[in-house]
Amino acid sequence: MCGRYAVQRDPAGLAEEFGATDRTGGVLGADFNVTPTKSVPIVVQRGSELSVRPVRWGLVPTWAKDASSGPPMINARAESITTKPAYAESARRRRCLMPATGWYEWRPGDKRRQPHLCRRGDGRSMAMAAVFSAWWAPDSTDRPLVTCAVVTTSAVGELADIHHRMPLVLEEERWDDWLDPTRTEIDDLLDPTPGALGELMVHSVSTEVNSMRNNRPELLEPADPVPEPAEQVALFES
Repeated sequence: MCGRYAVQRDPAGLAEEFGATDRTGGVLGADFNVTPTKSVPIVVQRGSELSVRPVRWGLVPTWAKDASSGPPMINARAESITTKPAYAESARRRRCLMPATGWYEWRPGDKRRQPHLCRRGDGRSMAMAAVFSAWWAPDSTDRPLVTCAVVTTSAVGELADIHHRMPLVLEEERWDDWLDPTRTEIDDLLDPTPGALGELMVHSVSTEVNSMRNNRPELLEPADPVPEPAEQVALFES
C-alpha cells in the first residue's frame, strides 16, 4: 500500500456508519487526500464504548525516545505484526479500524505516476485493520501522542495488478473480534477474507492526487489514465 487514502465522510457520518460515538471534538473533517502524519479518524473499542477518535497517522512505539526520528511508520505487515517489536504490543492490545472511502495506489516504476483508487463498489466506507500506540514525551505531563499504522497484506486479484501490497480490509462480522482489547491472539484475523475483497473495485483517477496540496471531492471520480509514452507520441504525430 502506498501512503495515501481518502475519507469522504466526516466523523459524525463515520460514527453513524460504524455505530459509534463521535469523540473527535470537531477537529476532523472529510479528507480526500490523506497523507502520512495527518490527524485521521480511527474506530476503537474501550470498555463498553465504541468511538471515533483522532490520532496521527504514523505509529510511534511506546518505547521510542523521539517521536520524530525516522520515516513515519504508516504500515504494519500482517506477516510480522505480532513479532516485530515496533508493533507487537499494539497488535496484542491496541487494535483499531481506520475508516476509508478508498486508498490510492500506483504501479511501481510507472513514470506517468498514474494513480488508481481502490474502493467499495457500493460507496460505503471500508474498515482497514490498524493498530495504535500512545507515546509519552520524557518528563511530560501533557496528554500522550496517539498514533496509528495500517495493517497490510499481500494483494490479490486485480488489486495485485496495481501493487503487491494492500490494506487488510475487514468485513463487518470481524470488527468485534479485531477491536476486542481482551483478545491477544489474532493470527486467524490477519488473512484477507474473500467477502471483503469481492466488494472492492479499482479505477484510475486524476493525477492531481499526486500533489498533497490537492484535496477535493473530485479526486475520487474516475478519470482517463495518462497515455503511455508510445501513445503520447502517436497522439502528437496525429
